[in-house]
Amino acid sequence: MRLRAPAILLLGALAACTPAAPGSDAEVKSSDFPAAHRPVAPIVSNRYSNEDDRDRLREADNVMTRSGVVRGMTVADIGAGEGYYTIRLASRVGEDGRVLAEDIVPEVRDRLAERVNREAIDNVSVKLGEPADPKLPEASFDRIFLVHMYHEIGAPYEFLWRMRPALRPGGRVVVVDSNRPTAEHGTPPALLDCEMAAVGYARVGRLTMPSAGGYMAMYEARGERPRPSAIKPCILSTSAPGTPAPKNPHDR
Repeated sequence: MRLRAPAILLLGALAACTPAAPGSDAEVKSSDFPAAHRPVAPIVSNRYSNEDDRDRLREADNVMTRSGVVRGMTVADIGAGEGYYTIRLASRVGEDGRVLAEDIVPEVRDRLAERVNREAIDNVSVKLGEPADPKLPEASFDRIFLVHMYHEIGAPYEFLWRMRPALRPGGRVVVVDSNRPTAEHGTPPALLDCEMAAVGYARVGRLTMPSAGGYMAMYEARGERPRPSAIKPCILSTSAPGTPAPKNPHDR
């Protein structure tokens, strides 16, 4: 069945997902959050690698299987780029599932919407996000994917804080990244754990995944979401060259 409207406008495909009503979140300012105490990688490309090469390694298949993606789920692909995961997630969740693909670069978003339309994928919506706010509908997603893009998030504490309400009960954030410094387009696992924990996410799994270029880690929201003023940033230790050792003041 062909798409009946441009994918950019297909937020109706997520009919059960209603945006959060204006309230306390809308009143929170970016200045309320701590800054990241680590380099932020620039966005240099919307493509991580050639899709055929990634498929030969079964990258997406392995990540989707290990993260528990099944038919009927609603998932988000943040920093979707050219749509490598978006297209494969749409196939995995099936016609009863939904995929929301998002990017912060309008031209990239537009190209992905054109691809979704061209390939007649009915269960995908494409939208434009913001660098510090994915603007996801509340209580809507079983899985939120951040694939090879976490190191490009310039305001991680605000981004994670604003993303958290979008998870359904039992929902998980799935991060795929390389184990190298953020300035080199990766995220050391200990640093990722620390920044996620600062906003109230608990790691529930981590796997080394060479086929995905590094590792996959999964997180669930636990407890109350902290007030922005209560978030303590992770400080990278410079005492041991090499892999940084993040320290969160909460752990003292």
